[in-house]
Amino acid sequence: MLEKLKGDIQLLDRHIGVMKAVMEHEPIGIVKLSLLMDLPYHRIRYSLRVLEQMGYIQASPAGAVATTLARRLLSNIDRDVDELVSLLGTLKEKKTP
Repeated sequence: MLEKLKGDIQLLDRHIGVMKAVMEHEPIGIVKLSLLMDLPYHRIRYSLRVLEQMGYIQASPAGAVATTLARRLLSNIDRDVDELVSLLGTLKEKKTP
């Protein structure tokens, strides 16, 4: 059960990493992102597609660019992650001796 959650967190980490890289180097294309992040093209392409569908990035003729939604997400990321850590902490408290 927890393996799926672990995989989802790893995927989220990659998506957020791609979003941050886009914000720092926009406009940027798949090839440059792949080299910058040392990830295969297909993983970068997938993350870009997911981020675009969620409204965090937009495609432009020169490459991907971040939206205000992405900037808002990243400005609150510490608080949001702290909330998730707190929720996971409650799971530890529920374990049986």
